[in-house]
Amino acid sequence: MTTEGENPQTTAPPAGSARRALVGRLSWGLADQAASSISNFAVGIYVARSLGVTAFGVFSLAWVTYGVVLNVSRGLATDPLVVRFSGVPDASWRGAVARSSGTALVVGTASGAACLVAGLSLGGRVGPAFACLGVLLPGLLLQDAWRYSFFAAGTGQKAFVNDLVWGVALVPAMVVAARVGSVAAFVLAWGASAAVAAAYGCLQSGIRPRTTRARGWLREQRDLGYRYLVENVSLSGASQLRAYGLGAIVGVGAVGAVRGAELLLGPFLAVLMGLSLVTVAEAARVLRQAPQRLGKFCLLLGGGQAAAALLWGGALLLMPDRLGELVLGDVWHSASQLIVPVTLGVAGAGLGTGAAAGLRALAAARRSLRCQLFASACYVSGGLGGATVAGTVGSAWGVAVATGCSSAVWWLQLRSALGERHHHPIPEVRTA
Repeated sequence: MTTEGENPQTTAPPAGSARRALVGRLSWGLADQAASSISNFAVGIYVARSLGVTAFGVFSLAWVTYGVVLNVSRGLATDPLVVRFSGVPDASWRGAVARSSGTALVVGTASGAACLVAGLSLGGRVGPAFACLGVLLPGLLLQDAWRYSFFAAGTGQKAFVNDLVWGVALVPAMVVAARVGSVAAFVLAWGASAAVAAAYGCLQSGIRPRTTRARGWLREQRDLGYRYLVENVSLSGASQLRAYGLGAIVGVGAVGAVRGAELLLGPFLAVLMGLSLVTVAEAARVLRQAPQRLGKFCLLLGGGQAAAALLWGGALLLMPDRLGELVLGDVWHSASQLIVPVTLGVAGAGLGTGAAAGLRALAAARRSLRCQLFASACYVSGGLGGATVAGTVGSAWGVAVATGCSSAVWWLQLRSALGERHHHPIPEVRTA
């Protein structure tokens, strides 16, 4: 990796063609996330309807734990890949993907072993679910690594096909899980189908993950990777602490109720997450081609997501109880009370993601780390403090207030980072 002194003069493509290319990449991001979210939504709804609110709470604990490990993998493996290897020559991309995907496999193997040991030790209803999760974590993380690798290359259609393969493989696996009728069986069905998609990703890319190069990758990307690791883990760790704390303060059923309310916002969250797959790469492209437009790009991105969340939440408030019960079963009655605060929380998070994408594109890892640590502290404090005062509803309102405050901090930091770049241009990091 070599660092060159000043930003070279780049010739921006014609506005019309650049806009069409951007729309195309965003569209594939949305299509891919739609395929992924439909699968996740189907699993969540099926478990909620089949096993009830308590078992759904157990499944949600395993799901949240997977989210923590996934964010470890992204921080160390795929986030640096997207920041530094989006739009680079194919040879550079392929070498980086081999090392990055190998790092994801190493993270999955190590964390999977820890989950397996914890699951075997816990026993009860929670233990088998965690043991199954541990066995399947390597495949789950590798599948996610392929998605980000394809979007870094600008070939989002391959990520879409990969998630489609996961969804197709999930159908027979879910049929088998339904016959068994346990949380562990559903975790196995979900993870095993992801492993099928992970194997297919190797065929799509023609790249073999290099686990032996993981240490080299971590060393090369240490200036970004370890900060992104702390940033991502603080985010998912805060969700896990809130879920565990809510279960301890109110009960495991409260965790299921919160997850049910989040499922109601599933289609919108699919849009938000689909955009997040490509926003950092697109912000990096905007920075290279027209840096003066980065702030506007981030504002449109965040504002659009916040507005869409509010519209979707308003539509949910008009949903008849009969339709809600059809979707969530017994979980609907407890989840429906959380629609307003959960919607406001998602809107605040959506607004903040615009600023977060800008900070990532600027490689302002220190600023984004400070923002995320603040956001995570607010999230845990608001979620558990609200639960102590007013139970599940109080927890949801505490999180809504926390995300609004955090979003303001993200935007203040982006404004400062853009001002610093204007007065002191940041040297461009290039990969040879």
